[in-house]
Amino acid sequence: MHTWTIRKHEVVSAGGIVCAQHAEAAAAGARVLAKGGNAVDAAVVTALVLSVVEPWLSGIGGGGFMIHADGRTGTVEALDFNVAASAHLDPADYPLAGGSGGDWFQWPAVKDDRNISGYASICVPGTIDGLSTALEKHGTIGWAEALEPAIALAERGLEIDWFTELCLAIDAANIAAFPTSASILLSGGRVPKVPAMGGERYRPMTQKAKTLRRLAKAGPRDFYEGETARLLVADLEAGGSPIAADDLADYRARWCTPLSADYRGNTINAIPGLSGGPSLAATLAELTRSVAPGGKPTADTALAYARAIRQTYHDRLTTMGHAARGEDCTTHISVVDRNGGMASLTNTLLSRFGSKVTLPHTGFLLNNGMMWFDPRPGVPNRIAPGVRPLANMSPVIVTKEGRPQLAIGAAGGRQIFPTLAQLLSYVIDFGMDLEEAFHAPRIDASTPTIKVNRTADADVAARIAEEFPVEIVDDTLHPVNFAIPSAVARNWADGRNRAMAHPTSPWAAAVTEEACAT
Repeated sequence: MHTWTIRKHEVVSAGGIVCAQHAEAAAAGARVLAKGGNAVDAAVVTALVLSVVEPWLSGIGGGGFMIHADGRTGTVEALDFNVAASAHLDPADYPLAGGSGGDWFQWPAVKDDRNISGYASICVPGTIDGLSTALEKHGTIGWAEALEPAIALAERGLEIDWFTELCLAIDAANIAAFPTSASILLSGGRVPKVPAMGGERYRPMTQKAKTLRRLAKAGPRDFYEGETARLLVADLEAGGSPIAADDLADYRARWCTPLSADYRGNTINAIPGLSGGPSLAATLAELTRSVAPGGKPTADTALAYARAIRQTYHDRLTTMGHAARGEDCTTHISVVDRNGGMASLTNTLLSRFGSKVTLPHTGFLLNNGMMWFDPRPGVPNRIAPGVRPLANMSPVIVTKEGRPQLAIGAAGGRQIFPTLAQLLSYVIDFGMDLEEAFHAPRIDASTPTIKVNRTADADVAARIAEEFPVEIVDDTLHPVNFAIPSAVARNWADGRNRAMAHPTSPWAAAVTEEACAT
């Protein structure tokens, strides 16, 4: 039996840093910083490149959220560009497969999994409007310039390495059910292999490149009201989706006031409303009462995390949603620029490969946003026309005394806010730097059984097991058990920035602008 110790180190720079789940995308964003761009410029470019180099996690067929902090003024804003259900959707088209069963942790299945894959699972995408809206207000580069790196990489094609093989193999059977997706991502219905001696190492994404070029020339609203919209609607209609031209034309990203919560004298700025933000804030509020800062986290600390997260999840899944009062696959980007400006951006297709549908005339995967609705009638987050679902994403920027200190977020579906709560506690309560915090073992209380990292102290699992069922697991590459976080931080005293990428992921990286300077 072999025991491997995997470690990544904190990256430190006097300039800007981009931290993302793919080094090539992070480098594209860092090059923008090196040319004088700001955090929003870099975040948008990185997100667009991620839609090409890791198309199974995020992309222009999905949606997301962004928190932005101005390094000079300290002003913090939130942007909601999450997916939305079609206004023409009929909830009766999603009948329960097994009656009205299920509880707050386990929703019942829908007949034929119509809410999970295929055309019926698709919601109106928000990514293009969201990224362009962010760039228009806070960027310094143009829309066409922002698209250039993604176009070039789409024309080059998806790189086939061992991790690409793994990601495709996880869902190859489902991809094969959709011809356009299979033709782009598979070879003769099988996962393409890493070439041993030369051979095909890249799979060009010709149709996606063509779509991106059209958007660069015609502008982002072409996705919603122009030729791209016409092609989208024609393909969606042919596949049986209720999404129509007016759904696209009516879509707009929304600027909003961040949810702001105090934690030990720090302001936690998160997305309000239908996101992971309110749940994160509720968990941290409980931790102020149950976790004593100072020293090192103990087994009692881990139990406090489990109690707080479990209670928050009960409230989240029974009271939150568009009708309330008042393994997911995602990607997250954390950016800090040389002036201390920050962007925390999370983008998703929801499930790995989203709906599994790639539209023939546009060449990109579509989300399966219907999966985020509770399929049971009468609940706050029920399936309904024209509304946005309760999302797990929770990008965060921490400020103190009017200055951005930390931008953090994660991928990992229901694991996101539990991971962020613990990392924020590690940094704020226990004084850890980013490297120490990211390597410290965590728990996950997003399922009925609490998962405990095998590297945690021996008494952690025993202490939690006094109140909850426990499973001891590894922090593996697949399945993801403790989310995939990334973070950047600013030390205003010395003007230096720091960043930390997820240690387990082979592609995740923090890239400095100095590394990309020409």
